[in-house]
Amino acid sequence: MQTVSKNKERESKGRETQGTQCKSPVSDALSLIGGKWKIAIIYNLREDPLRFGELKRILSPITQQMLTKQLREMERDHLIDRKVYEVIPPKVEYSLTQFGQSFMPVLDSLCKWSTEHQDLLHSISEDNQS
Repeated sequence: MQTVSKNKERESKGRETQGTQCKSPVSDALSLIGGKWKIAIIYNLREDPLRFGELKRILSPITQQMLTKQLREMERDHLIDRKVYEVIPPKVEYSLTQFGQSFMPVLDSLCKWSTEHQDLLHSISEDNQS
């Protein structure tokens, strides 16, 4: 009996250790910028603030509901800033925060890598769709 419980205890400790050992430092970043739309939103806000309608048009076919959800999450995570102007009709602009801007070197590297491997990436994408 005692051997069985000690084995279970070791297995349990092993799983806990494995969980922390397997976590990559990138996981935290991906939890903020992961998904289909967030990188595209950051990319499009890289130079100038944009209004909701402009983002929706640029990111077509994103739905209004999905864009709203993504923007709220990114504002909550301090990646973007939402500025409301007290005018009629209401005007709201979105821009990258300093924290959001700090992601730009990573995004630039990702763009460069994607451009360098464009043919292979397209081939993989076509193979996955068939």
